[in-house]
Amino acid sequence: MPDTGVTSAIVLAGGLGTRLRSTVPDLPKPMAPINGRPFLEHQLDYWIAQGISEFALSVGYRRQDIIGHFGIAYRNAAIRYAVEEEPLGTGGGLLLASAALPSDRPFLVLNGDTFFEVPLAELTDFHRRNESDWTFSLFRTVESGRYMGMQVAQDGRIESLRSGTAGKPGLLANGGVYLVEPRTISASGYAAGNKASLEDDILTSLQAKGSRLFGLECPGRFIDIGIPQDFHRAGELLAA
Repeated sequence: MPDTGVTSAIVLAGGLGTRLRSTVPDLPKPMAPINGRPFLEHQLDYWIAQGISEFALSVGYRRQDIIGHFGIAYRNAAIRYAVEEEPLGTGGGLLLASAALPSDRPFLVLNGDTFFEVPLAELTDFHRRNESDWTFSLFRTVESGRYMGMQVAQDGRIESLRSGTAGKPGLLANGGVYLVEPRTISASGYAAGNKASLEDDILTSLQAKGSRLFGLECPGRFIDIGIPQDFHRAGELLAA
């Protein structure tokens, strides 16, 4: 296992999961069972295998289902919790959780309902070579309107963020795995306790302020269990 120097990750796991509620009515999305285990276990396993040893879980809706299952450690990785007493959005969850991690080195940000096979060593190398503030993991999709589209320059610099435009010709999509420099959290203009969308508020603010945003296309497996049809095919994909 390569030593990337990246050992911490935030997992955004506080959403209400309304689109999946008809299929998994009694659990938060990250705890939805896939092949007999919570989806979040599959995700944590993947990143622990790449050297992540500390997770900050941003939790809100039915948080006791997550806290009661994982406790303070999972497979020797430390688990901390940032609790949303009221829904703060994906950006608000990030702001809250970032305070639980060291401020002197980059960390990952992951969506709790998305599994994306991203090689951490490759992502870290790309991030450092470009002196990036935020590095996005990108994938290609034909599902128009479901994901944030990216206009990406030849060198990987992100030229525009286009929420809800993925699937249009020539656009890559945001895969929900980010490598982040801690200093950019305060630079966004938002603070812990603020309600905010990660994509529509924090990321657009950072781009407007001139932050160095880069994207790396990754060809690995991708699944977003946010809708029932993808939840049902997740078991086959994650067993591959």
